[in-house]
Amino acid sequence: MSQPPEETERTRLLRLSADHILAHGVAGLSLRGIGKAVGSNNRMLLYYFGSKEELIAAVLTDAGGRFPLLERIFELLDDRDQPLRTRLEAAWELLSADENLPFHRVFFEVLGLAGYQRGRFDAFLDAVATNWRGRVATALRAEGVPADQADDLARELVSLWRGLQLDLLTAGDRAATLRVNAAAAAAFAARAGAAASSRSPG
Repeated sequence: MSQPPEETERTRLLRLSADHILAHGVAGLSLRGIGKAVGSNNRMLLYYFGSKEELIAAVLTDAGGRFPLLERIFELLDDRDQPLRTRLEAAWELLSADENLPFHRVFFEVLGLAGYQRGRFDAFLDAVATNWRGRVATALRAEGVPADQADDLARELVSLWRGLQLDLLTAGDRAATLRVNAAAAAAFAARAGAAASSRSPG
């Protein structure tokens, strides 16, 4: 069964809006400006997305699908055939790949706006606060780390990666971030192993 016409048009507008936002960012962005850039208008964008903030959130979700290395990070973290340290090193190697830089730039731009403009990007903030941390914590619990310690370690690791993302955007020295993450991965894996070993039986 073919998609309804309105869904096809929404998908088209989302794709074109993502093209525009990834290329130009969100500073000074208006629905009127996006509409003009994608060959539509602000009324149609409001019809399909509800608000500029909802459009930006949809773009970030859509953009994740354009950067397949991001999704592979989660698959890698769940692959228990590899040692945890190896997975943590490989995860940052994927995350820091040059092809992900457009996503990183828009992600931090929107994150900054969300911090100043509470209520406008709440769904985005909720996702930022929980999605990555939850996925990492799940991988740590699978290693036998108690839930509370897994959550704390996941928060620490994701915070490290976010800091390294900023360092990558500002300093541009990927090799340095790989070294820093490799040292951190060894420490995290050791701490996770110790936490799992100290867990009470049953």
